[in-house]
Amino acid sequence: MDYKKQAIKTSVVACIIDAEDRVLLTRRCIHPFCDQWVMPGGKIDLGEGIIEALHREVREEVGIEIRVEGLIDVFEHLKVGSKNDHFVILYYRAVPLSAELRPNGSECTEAIWVHRDQLHPFDLTPGSRHILAKIFPGIALGGNEALPSSALGEVPGGAPPRT
Repeated sequence: MDYKKQAIKTSVVACIIDAEDRVLLTRRCIHPFCDQWVMPGGKIDLGEGIIEALHREVREEVGIEIRVEGLIDVFEHLKVGSKNDHFVILYYRAVPLSAELRPNGSECTEAIWVHRDQLHPFDLTPGSRHILAKIFPGIALGGNEALPSSALGEVPGGAPPRT
């Protein structure tokens, strides 16, 4: 048996919601989830604090400053892409402190504010759908990818638990 040690990638994501109930979404242009809509975030660098990484990622991707309000939830992506990556993502709620969006073009090609009632047509990742369903219960959310089987019955959009 060929054994290859793989690392779990720990990331942070900012669920940035403005005073008008609009969420900041970005269209990714890198692996994983290329061409899907996500909220800004990325990997935590070795030795970097979690909140420090969150601020850095938001500045790098969309050029704005935020105020972090707190942890929303943790989401896990298993066997992602051709490398079967394993991601553990910490999602934080935040509010914008500046307004001019400047997508960096290397990680995301677009950055837009989307009202909570207008989220359905967007192809969102499972993690984004999970978090937005916690923030805005009862709204319709778009996305083509099924939630992981380990989450069925435990997260919004999953199948009911087996009895």
